[in-house]
Amino acid sequence: MPAATTAELVLAARASGRGVAAFNVITLEHAEAITAAAEQTGLPVILQISENAVKFHGGRAEPVIAATALVARSASVPVALHLDHIQDEELLRAGIAAGVTSVMFDASTLRYEENVRATGRITAWAHDNGVWVEAELGEVGGKDGAHAPGVRTDPDQAAAFTAATGVDALAVAVGSSHAMTERTAGLDHELIARLRGAVDVPLVLHGSSGVPDNELRLAVAAGMTKINIGTALNIAFTGAVRDHLGAHPSAVDPRRYLRPARDAMSATAAHLLRVVSG
Repeated sequence: MPAATTAELVLAARASGRGVAAFNVITLEHAEAITAAAEQTGLPVILQISENAVKFHGGRAEPVIAATALVARSASVPVALHLDHIQDEELLRAGIAAGVTSVMFDASTLRYEENVRATGRITAWAHDNGVWVEAELGEVGGKDGAHAPGVRTDPDQAAAFTAATGVDALAVAVGSSHAMTERTAGLDHELIARLRGAVDVPLVLHGSSGVPDNELRLAVAAGMTKINIGTALNIAFTGAVRDHLGAHPSAVDPRRYLRPARDAMSATAAHLLRVVSG
C-alpha cells in the first residue's frame, strides 16, 4: 500500500472523533514494531522521526528517513511519515527533500512574537512545497528543562497563533510532559475542550507516554486528535533487552535480544493504537 500522508490520517481521525497515534522512530526495529502493530490492529499510524533521532544517526536525515519510508510503503494499512520537533531549518528542508510530507516545526522556546514570526515564515514555505505543518504553543514539560511543566496553552492565544501562522495542527500544553517513565499525568480536559472550540485546526498531545489509558480516551473525547508517543516504546524495548541479557548473560548476537525488544514495542504500540482510536 502506498504510504499515506499525516494530513490524510489526522483529518480523517478528526472528522470521525477518533485519535490517531504517532510513534517516534529511533531504530529500524521501532519502525518495524510500530508498523506490525498497525497491521495487527488494522489501524492507521504515523511514524515520526525527531531531530534528536537524526542526531543519533550522525546528523544524516536521509538514511533513517529512507529506511522508515520503505517500511511505511510496504505496510498493508495506511502509514504516514512525519518529522517531529524540528528546530534546524536545514534539517527540515533536507527531510522534505527526502520525501517527508509533514513536519512539526518547534519554535516554542522562543518568545510568543518570535514564535509567530518563525512559524509563519516556515509554514508559508512549507505550504508552497505541499507540506503539512504542526507547531507548538505553550510549553510541554520535559526536554532537559527547556519547558516548564506547569505552563498551559491559552485558548485565545491559540486562536490568534493559528490565524497568524496558518499552521495545519497545533500541539498544546494541557498537563502532559515529555519523557515520563510513569503514567501518572493528569490532563486538563476542560482546557482541551476550550482549545478545541477556539481553533479550527486539529490539536496534538505531546508527552503521551506518561498519560494513563483513560486520560488518553478522555483527551480524545474532549478534542485531541494526534497523540504523540515515544518513551513508552523505549521502556518496552529496554525492558525486553534487560530481561534477555539477564537470562542469557553470555549472549552476543544482537538478534537474540532485538527480536523480543521489537515484539515488546509492537505489543505496546498495538495497545495504545486501540486506546486512542476509540
